[in-house]
Amino acid sequence: MKITYLGHSAFIIEEGDFKGIIDPFITGNSLSNINVDEITGLSHIFVTHGHGDHLGDTIKLAANNDVLVISNAEISNYLKEQGLNTHSMHIGGRHSFDFGVVKLTPALHGSAISTESGPVDGGNPCGFVIEINGKKIYHAGDTGLTMDMKLLEIENIDVGLFPIGGNFTMDIEDAIRAVDFVKPKLAIPMHYDTFPVIKADPREFAEKNKTCNTKIMSIGESYEF
Repeated sequence: MKITYLGHSAFIIEEGDFKGIIDPFITGNSLSNINVDEITGLSHIFVTHGHGDHLGDTIKLAANNDVLVISNAEISNYLKEQGLNTHSMHIGGRHSFDFGVVKLTPALHGSAISTESGPVDGGNPCGFVIEINGKKIYHAGDTGLTMDMKLLEIENIDVGLFPIGGNFTMDIEDAIRAVDFVKPKLAIPMHYDTFPVIKADPREFAEKNKTCNTKIMSIGESYEF
């Protein structure tokens, strides 16, 4: 399995015929080094919540690719009204797809969708556990530290993606606690440096993480496992 970091909380996951992107915030992301039109061949899009820096380029990417969008029911319904093909889920739900299994996990955050007509209900924010060919990735989404993360220890996560920027999400200290709760084989920090208010040093996260190995990914870098 290969994961590629696109900055902020956006990752591309590839395995065989599967090519999915999580929280595709490309346009407007000052740290992004890729144009959204360069992202092709997608089969799936995963959206953790409705904020613009996570819903991002979902609609444009779906128009450029024949994809299935997986998110909570409210976001799925909103995107369905925009003509997208969606699969709605909710917190704690687990579903088998042709590529593998997806579970929605709790996240403590907001989720309103900004539109020209005003905010639209984005339902409950979430994280994802994505299992493909026996390998599991946990994308925490935008969230504060929660004891629910302790329950993910039994999932035997291979790679955990954790926000560290603070202010809107966990900071480094709480992210370290989250890693200890989940106990993945590898932790990757995300959701930092995009805006001044979420400036954080991933090297500090790596130094303090004693639970597992840490991989600090440069934007555009890929990692295979």
